[in-house]
Amino acid sequence: MAVEITGPIHERYEEILTLEAVNFLEELHRSFEPRRRELLARRKEREAALAAGGSLDFLDETKDVRESDWRVAEPAPGLVDRRVEITGPTDAKMSINALNSGAKVWLADHEDANTPLWENVIEGQLNLRDARAGTLEFTSDEGKHYTLNDGPRPTVVFRPRGWHLPEKHILVDDERIAGSLVDFALYAFHNRQTPYFYLPKLESHLEARLWNDVFVLTEDRLGMPRGTIRATVLIETYPAAFEMDEILFELREHSAGLNAGRWDFMFSVIKKFRTRGRDYLLPDRNAVTMTVPFMRAYTELLVRTCHRRGAHAIGGMAAFIPSRRDPAVNEVALEKVRADKTREANDGFDGSWVAHPDLVPICREIFDGVLGDRPNQRDRLRAEVAITADQLLSIKDTPGEQTEAGLRNAVSVGIQYLFSWLRGTGAVAIFNLMEDAATAEISRSQVWQWLHNGVTLADTGRPVTVELVEQIADEEINKITEAEGGVTHGAYDEARALFMEVAVADDFVDFLTLPAYERLP
Repeated sequence: MAVEITGPIHERYEEILTLEAVNFLEELHRSFEPRRRELLARRKEREAALAAGGSLDFLDETKDVRESDWRVAEPAPGLVDRRVEITGPTDAKMSINALNSGAKVWLADHEDANTPLWENVIEGQLNLRDARAGTLEFTSDEGKHYTLNDGPRPTVVFRPRGWHLPEKHILVDDERIAGSLVDFALYAFHNRQTPYFYLPKLESHLEARLWNDVFVLTEDRLGMPRGTIRATVLIETYPAAFEMDEILFELREHSAGLNAGRWDFMFSVIKKFRTRGRDYLLPDRNAVTMTVPFMRAYTELLVRTCHRRGAHAIGGMAAFIPSRRDPAVNEVALEKVRADKTREANDGFDGSWVAHPDLVPICREIFDGVLGDRPNQRDRLRAEVAITADQLLSIKDTPGEQTEAGLRNAVSVGIQYLFSWLRGTGAVAIFNLMEDAATAEISRSQVWQWLHNGVTLADTGRPVTVELVEQIADEEINKITEAEGGVTHGAYDEARALFMEVAVADDFVDFLTLPAYERLP
């Protein structure tokens, strides 16, 4: 066999890496790797066209798809009522907390909330298998024991890595295999009853077509009826916002709807137009709410598109982490969560995301108030919505300023997140928010954009320079180490160096997880 597994084989790993599962993975790689590479090259071509002065628009060649009448498949079992979805990585403790949360769906994440350490990749699959069997349990270092509650549990929807990320511990003919196919294949092979997925980072309907072909081959090989596999696509890249109809069309017999991936969408907005001057500059991250014009247009179009096609529209993340020590912080933040979820439910979303179990009751209460006994509101067509390309591109109409406070927050969050990511934790509570790779991408891309577009900070009048970013990095690390006590400044050297590599270098790295992954064992 031409497959080589270079990662260590720990206890029980052979339950996941069976000969049949690895053979299946090899077939997927040989069948689809050339197309994956072609589509990644196409991303580069489109980005070069944008940098050269081009723009985004709805595609002329797919006008018939947008204007014709068709619908996706009816929702699969367990995916009819999705009013509250909780997200999180697949380590044992987080898996148990998510499954005990009372949410309708758990997004079991091997993407932005997960560091793709070899151990996380395989042990996450083991945890999901044990969860399905009802045997998953965990005891913390402090002796606290976690077990699954009796009663109904959320439907598990698994999120593999994006098309761009490799897996260096599994080689075919000495070539790294796609992390997306590793995650997908192992989960589909071992969870054939409900093989449901979230698909991240898609930039075109052609990438959705590739996934659909992967699904068809998988169903044929694993003996599943056609349409057993279901996928919800995150609309979290700027190009994908102009191809929502087409993405649903490509996946229609396997579709489970679309999700408004707000944080990665904001990152993509910066990334795609980062060299295009002041009309494309965003203010501080916290000023870019879901009600600013371009974000409002994006979510309105998503609901309209999904419901016209009979698909679920799932809202964005409530990333707040309740504080056990500061009721005042909780009160302010929870009001923002309520307002956000109320807007989504009233706009027609069928459900929404939360990052913490304590937010599940709030989200459920709000959607209960709109849905009542109905499982969803897919029949609410929003025919009055008519979004233009100009509305989706109205970045310059975003209110707010670029401030030193915003710059400090970006630098601090970016370095703290990378510090944890490099140590194996991909979902991190920072300043009462659950930060993941998407929010770290916003942090570093805003620093890059402000630095390379000559921004002067509104609150201090200081120009953004490499020297200022380095000074702020040192000052913020000092604050962190003083607060933590016993942690030396030098412990953050690797995270600081990586942040500077992706935030201030002239060349903009497509995804910070690419150089970060090469630093992992």
